[in-house]
Amino acid sequence: MKDYRIAESMEHMQNYGPNGITNFELISIILGNSEKASKLLHQDETLFSPTQDGLKCIASQDFDGLKFLGDLTKTEAARILAAIEIGKRIAYASASEMEHITSPGDAAQYLMGRMRNLTHECFVVVLLNTKNRVIRVKQIAEGSLTSAVVHPREVFAPAVTAHSGSILVAHNHPSGDPYPSTEDRNLTRALEDAGNVLGIPLIDHVVIGDGRYYSFREHGDL
Repeated sequence: MKDYRIAESMEHMQNYGPNGITNFELISIILGNSEKASKLLHQDETLFSPTQDGLKCIASQDFDGLKFLGDLTKTEAARILAAIEIGKRIAYASASEMEHITSPGDAAQYLMGRMRNLTHECFVVVLLNTKNRVIRVKQIAEGSLTSAVVHPREVFAPAVTAHSGSILVAHNHPSGDPYPSTEDRNLTRALEDAGNVLGIPLIDHVVIGDGRYYSFREHGDL
């Protein structure tokens, strides 16, 4: 049976462009199935609260989670994950064109698209040259972050190899609240001390939340 809502969504896209159609229509086109798109976006009120943010929920899911939420096939789940990853890479590529970190806001913009929707904590170090331009970004750890897990030697080893002028570090809070924990503060002090000894200063520690960030430099904690 032909899915007339798919044809309607395609027509809307042709007439108004992709930015002129609804989230439901976008997901329907990707899946080729409007019923599953509705379920995936939590419009099926028998299963989900209609107040939930469907796109945010989708972005935080893994392969099995998507299959369960929308009753998707492997192919359909893969299509959604591919679309999400393309969006992340475009956001990251747009930010990396700047490559010049002159403020905490620059750092947050550079990393937000890649880190805001991660379902687990991820710690990265951004290597900078003497003009605060990005050399590269290296992931150091995943999971619960403590000084035992993120050790200064792992953070500064790539900085020494790349002859970095300085570094900034960042990690995300999957809860969406970027306010730092006691462990975050202890780790920042340890990294600041190590950077002073090595002559590679830590210019900031940015905690990425959901569209928000906390900068240790901005708050006078570094």
